[in-house]
Amino acid sequence: MYGLINKAVEGLVRQRFGDAMWHRIRSGANLPDEPFLSMEQYPDATTYALVGSATKELGASSEDILKEFGRFWMTYTAELGYSELLRSSGRTLPEFLRNLDALHTRVQMAMNHLRPPSFAVTEETADSLVLHYYSERAGLAPLVIGILEALQDRFDVSIDIRHARASEPREHDVFHLKWRSRAAA
Repeated sequence: MYGLINKAVEGLVRQRFGDAMWHRIRSGANLPDEPFLSMEQYPDATTYALVGSATKELGASSEDILKEFGRFWMTYTAELGYSELLRSSGRTLPEFLRNLDALHTRVQMAMNHLRPPSFAVTEETADSLVLHYYSERAGLAPLVIGILEALQDRFDVSIDIRHARASEPREHDVFHLKWRSRAAA
């Protein structure tokens, strides 16, 4: 994964729990005390080690940590200058979700070694859809849930999310989404 991910993990920990906790988590992951470089590639094991160490230090499940990271990621990337890219990816929740692969393709122009997940939308209605998430990286579905939760604020909707696993056409995660406008509530 690119260092941008690990820098975001660091940013989340420092912002919510302080510098001392970041140093404990980094140390617990057996990582050197040096900054992550956003455009540098790091082994996936580095990120997984940070999550593992955070579970021990914070006493939270990896699922909770990944969900919180997903929520943080949306704000973090917008503040880094990706807000226009995010805005141009869709004016509504379904439009945004349908354009996730295109968004990642645009990011790949700057990060040519990026190995992003893939998404597909099916069974779309006026207030629901099924989002299929394909990734070579195991265990990151809670991160997607966190991102979906963050999108509630972006699109001013409340989303009910039901997560399942599927094996056809290949093993992947499936999210059944149903939303309603917050203005209508």
